[in-house]
Amino acid sequence: MTPAAASPRDLVRLRAERPEAVAEAAARRRRRPLLRTTHTPTARERAPHPGRLMIIAADHPARGALAVGDRALAMANRFELLERLRLALSRPGVDGVLASADVLDDLLLLGALEDKVVMGSMNRGGLAGAAFELDDRFTGHRPDDLVRHGFDAGKLLLRIDHDDPGSLDTLHTAARTIDAMAAHRLPVFVEPFLCRRVDGRLRTDLGAAAVATSIAIASGLAGTSAYTWLKVPVTEHPDDMAQVMETSTLPAVLLGGEVGDDLDGAYGKWREALRLPTVRGLVVGRSLLYPVDGDVAGAVDTAVSLL
Repeated sequence: MTPAAASPRDLVRLRAERPEAVAEAAARRRRRPLLRTTHTPTARERAPHPGRLMIIAADHPARGALAVGDRALAMANRFELLERLRLALSRPGVDGVLASADVLDDLLLLGALEDKVVMGSMNRGGLAGAAFELDDRFTGHRPDDLVRHGFDAGKLLLRIDHDDPGSLDTLHTAARTIDAMAAHRLPVFVEPFLCRRVDGRLRTDLGAAAVATSIAIASGLAGTSAYTWLKVPVTEHPDDMAQVMETSTLPAVLLGGEVGDDLDGAYGKWREALRLPTVRGLVVGRSLLYPVDGDVAGAVDTAVSLL
């Protein structure tokens, strides 16, 4: 299928002159199941890692999180980000992408989402560093938007600080959003954290007790958990992951998070955690799209090999 835009530079003209092209591209996109198994009938759908997911994350900019390592505005260059995403999505074994609406619209127009899992990022209102960061409003995709565009899943961020009243608003809205997604029979990936402010900055607690508690809270949200997945970090001490992941029977994917210069160390942690029975894949963004050595394809291929 010929994409509506041949390159990222064509997007500006197309968006200005034919905004309806986004909906048209979404309507004709070739879809696939969330999970592929060895039972699928055609060779094209035979999974390289059956029952597992490898998703590239690119929803950081919509929350004002543009830094990668010591590059404060690394993700601010949209043209560069799109080229990196297209390369990552073209690698064998990459199942799809998680992003905000503007990035997904660009990728639709570029024809980069054919036969891929498309996950919409739903709450981007808790801007990085803002006083209201934990009152994380649902300013991104609504469940109806995901249905209208024919997307495959949604993702929501659930950060909880017992000392911040804004967390309760996010918790309540998250529960109702999970209900709405279940009504559409759409999977929703919930990314829970316990947080606290240290010298005015939000810090995530990756201790075993905190991660287990956040999983328990997320698993119990809404009127059904039938379509709920978890998106969880590797604990501060990776050996704790086996016990932590016994907190819930919900399927889970690992998030990448900030890995700094030690990508090899991150690979090792992910490899061990992927052996756990409820862990079904990886959702990784900046560390694969902006690796220290600049080799996006190599970083993505190594992550895929862990599955």
